[in-house]
Amino acid sequence: MASFAKVCTYNKPVPVLTTSLCICSCRVSTKKTLNLPPFSDCSSLRVVRDAKTKPLFRSRLGRISVERRFLTAVTRAESNQLGDDNSEGVDIRIQDLQNVEEEEEKQKKASQLKKRVIFGVAIGLPVGGVVLAGGWVFTLALAASVFIGSREYFELVRSRGIAKGMTPPPRYVSRFCSVICALMPILTLYYGNIDIWVTCAAFVVAMALLVQRGNPRFSQLSSTMFGLFYCGYLPCFWVKLRCGLAAPALNTGIARTWPIFLGGPPQWTVGLVATLISFSGVIATDTFAFLGGKAFGRTPLTSISPKKTWEGTFAGFVGCIVITILLSNSLSWPQSLFSSIAFGFINFFGSVFGDLTESMIKRDAGVKDSGSLIPGHGGILDRVDSYIFTGALAFSFIKTSLRLYGV
Repeated sequence: MASFAKVCTYNKPVPVLTTSLCICSCRVSTKKTLNLPPFSDCSSLRVVRDAKTKPLFRSRLGRISVERRFLTAVTRAESNQLGDDNSEGVDIRIQDLQNVEEEEEKQKKASQLKKRVIFGVAIGLPVGGVVLAGGWVFTLALAASVFIGSREYFELVRSRGIAKGMTPPPRYVSRFCSVICALMPILTLYYGNIDIWVTCAAFVVAMALLVQRGNPRFSQLSSTMFGLFYCGYLPCFWVKLRCGLAAPALNTGIARTWPIFLGGPPQWTVGLVATLISFSGVIATDTFAFLGGKAFGRTPLTSISPKKTWEGTFAGFVGCIVITILLSNSLSWPQSLFSSIAFGFINFFGSVFGDLTESMIKRDAGVKDSGSLIPGHGGILDRVDSYIFTGALAFSFIKTSLRLYGV
């Protein structure tokens, strides 16, 4: 015998087959009409089918499993209408369902965290070797990352969320811009200064947009110019920082015992030390902010990224300053404590600002990750967003504020 449940505001009972909801003996069949508890979002409730999952309810509260939602709702209705005799057993079933949901969520988060740690370590070790190598090895690796990141950026610009309110640039323009962005680090290492090249590239791209077929839009021009700046020009400062500051780090103790086959003492330059400290500061900011937010996070930082909190940000700031001071003392650069703290603050600010900038782009695009290249992390932009502005800030700080580059 079928039970009946009222699931909308039109007061029309809708038949719900007991066997289609649950095959266990959690309740007996009844001829009574079951009136479900009223839902505030029932007027917008509708059944959808995901391509990869089972049918879902979609409402303003998000997606909810059809079977689980019906089972919980009908069980609650029966507990109110079948009397107190069965209510205790029904409540136990409801609690069991909630416990199963919580357990599944915990297992999913634990699996994601494990995957993030494994792939983070697997990526971090080769990156450390690339930074130590410097020169063309560092530059070519950066150029490859820039190319992939720029492709992800222009795909975000073309996504449904952003493209709904603007006209994205044509695909041939975005592909051409990705190639230009990848060439910028190489030209920076070869020429040292690429201001003229960047200006010429921006002019060519602007002309291509203006003479295209159809109606050129300002949104096309603005998103493209920002892409050249964000994905191409800013990462070039890492080449200037690592390879351009070639002054030897005279006071760094590890340089005196560095093996000859790895470059010997000349390998340890101000650029290498500064890059290692900057990278470590960014990693410390992300790690301590994540752990601090999990443990103490209460106050949201900004609506751009709801999961970020002031407590987590402060923990990231403290972690970045502490790691910067420890590494500065170990590598004897920069010499003064005040310079170390200032350099740590620069790295922290660049990390947070870059993270929030990419979060804003993804929020407008309506996506969680910029890509799926790195399991557990998302795309390249999701991993390097904290580094994009940091290189420019660190290089500018050393060039303008540190006497003799801090040696």
